[in-house]
Amino acid sequence: MDNRIVHGWKALPAAQRGAAVALGNFDGVHRGHQQVIAQAAKAAGRLKAPLGVVTFDPHPRRLFRPSEPAFRLMTLDQQARAMSHLGVDLLYLLPFDFEMASFTDREFVERVLVEGLGVRHVAVGFDISFGRGRSGSAELMKTYGDEFGFSVSVATAVAGGDGEKFSSTGVRDALRDGRPEIATRIMGPPFAIEGVRAARSAAGPQARASPPPMSRWSTMVVPRLGVYATRTRLPTAAKCPASPIWATIPPRAEVETRLETWLFDFDEDLYGQVIETDLIAFLRPELKFGSIELMVDQIRRDEAQARAIVAPEF
Repeated sequence: MDNRIVHGWKALPAAQRGAAVALGNFDGVHRGHQQVIAQAAKAAGRLKAPLGVVTFDPHPRRLFRPSEPAFRLMTLDQQARAMSHLGVDLLYLLPFDFEMASFTDREFVERVLVEGLGVRHVAVGFDISFGRGRSGSAELMKTYGDEFGFSVSVATAVAGGDGEKFSSTGVRDALRDGRPEIATRIMGPPFAIEGVRAARSAAGPQARASPPPMSRWSTMVVPRLGVYATRTRLPTAAKCPASPIWATIPPRAEVETRLETWLFDFDEDLYGQVIETDLIAFLRPELKFGSIELMVDQIRRDEAQARAIVAPEF
């Protein structure tokens, strides 16, 4: 989808204008987001228009609340792939800078959506806010649609069986609590770590993939540290069961967080490759061991538990 990613909203060619769009942040592309995009897709079919998604890069929170803990659930590449799987033709990445932040709700609609993107339909969630001071709402978007000549649809809340509303905040909370199964229930597919530059060292039937420290991904949410059962997608698009260890490792007198992924029954060279690892289930927190033998025994138990959880998929 790289050739259909649109960076910005000014002076766009005709081929990148006139879409039916879903508007929002879409971090994690969870089930609630998917419903908004589905509303836009219906309108795109009716209008015979491209299906677009309008979001912001960087996330507005980086401008307004830069001191908050890391929160992003997806890299831009992951977000683009998720959109592509949903049939999105155009992903608009609007720069959220001080100019964008200064627009009133009316200015955002008139200058960005109408003059810039030439939208024909806008789908929003029921709790959308836009414009300076977050003054815009779903009802106000309908009013602007009538004024400027585009149709508007509003997606209702999507909730789980317990009535909890699906949200990106819910995904973050679940991951930080070590509950990846809840994150999966909200998102649809599991939460995945991407961008792992794999370095291989054989360990019997396993291969060890050690990515850079999490400081390299300073905006990405960090799940609870510990041991998980996971599923890893390889560059060939094949999938492999694995057990990653989130561990605090002090390189050169610094303390950084790394993800080490052990790929079971795998003996290929992944050096320099980018892989993606889904978190399936939390097995245990970090432990300190009195000896190498005790650590190895625990790793064997972790492996057996992870295999039992993930094996039915392979």
